Amino acid sequence: MERQEDDQRRRLRDELVELLRSYSIEAQQLAETFAQRHGLHPTDLQALIAVMRAESAGDPLTPGRLGEAVGLSSGATTAVIDRLERAGHLRRTRESTDRRVVHLRYGEPGMALASSFFRPLGARSHAVTDEFSTAELATVRRFLLGMSEALAAHHREVRSPD
Repeated sequence: MERQEDDQRRRLRDELVELLRSYSIEAQQLAETFAQRHGLHPTDLQALIAVMRAESAGDPLTPGRLGEAVGLSSGATTAVIDRLERAGHLRRTRESTDRRVVHLRYGEPGMALASSFFRPLGARSHAVTDEFSTAELATVRRFLLGMSEALAAHHREVRSPD
């Protein structure tokens, strides 16, 4: 009986990993479609996502922190910011008493494009989550948080071997 449970657990674990892989690929392909449709380089899209996430968390990025988040040199970060600002996807603001500090904010035109493109996905995602109880969603959250932390830890390890 125990062996049967071990086999079932292993199959379920393998299937979950495969589903995560499939989800990741689908999400990446969707992001690439958005980027291509709006003339964005994949790095530009990564930068926009980083800016959006930081702004949503109430902690807007500076150019230096954006470069760290996306893994770019300061020169490459400046080029990305300049491109995104010209296209209306991003804006620089000075919100600190120290006028040298620049924060990056999602631009209204970029936000409108992203919203119109991704809104249907939001509706589909909500329909899926509506099928789960609060307790089930809490379990899924705990699982995804753990998997995201494992992925981030591995990425940090392989990105800068010390």
